Amino acid sequence: MRGWADGADALEVDVHLTRDGEVVVIHDPTLMRTTGRDARVGALTLAEIRKLDAGIWKGAQWRGVRVPTLGEVLATVPEGKRIFIEMKSADGLVPALQRAVKAGPVAAERVVLISFEAEALRHAKQAMPECRALFLADTPDGVPAKQSELIAFCLSEGFDGLGVSAGWPVDARLVERLNADRLELNVWTVNDPQRAKELIAAGVTSLTTDRPGWLREQLGKG
Repeated sequence: MRGWADGADALEVDVHLTRDGEVVVIHDPTLMRTTGRDARVGALTLAEIRKLDAGIWKGAQWRGVRVPTLGEVLATVPEGKRIFIEMKSADGLVPALQRAVKAGPVAAERVVLISFEAEALRHAKQAMPECRALFLADTPDGVPAKQSELIAFCLSEGFDGLGVSAGWPVDARLVERLNADRLELNVWTVNDPQRAKELIAAGVTSLTTDRPGWLREQLGKG
């Protein structure tokens, strides 16, 4: 995968459940944008989804690319690297996810479960306590009260930290508060070098970016 070739420390993927209970890696809940098939992922079996071309939308050189299973993606993760798995809400997703992780080559300690859905994340953390679990939040209202509320929520749920958007007002004080409670902070999606430098200076645990190789290069300048 391009991210590993670019020296990324981790991979972030979104997963959905097929009609026959397989976990596939795809961002959208429907297949329209990537394959042209007007159907929800959960309405089709894995075999049906495998027949669809998920690459042609990007360019002719990508023709024939198929929607991968989580197991196939896990097999690409190099030793020592991590994978962030964003769970989309779906009945039966957590047990299927648990089976895929258990059967895969990546140790549970290197799997980070992330979700905007508190119930799904709670269920997943209970089923897979060895995995890290980060609750996702977009730019909050009522800062800093909202931050305090979210930190308290993570602690009460047994989550391991927060994943927040690049628009969050992150500073060293917030990171110190999280560190004091042994909570990590991931910030997504950071494609601006100046913003990345600010977040790194604040002490965030990790950054998610669309351009890991380029961003690493930019951060190394000056």
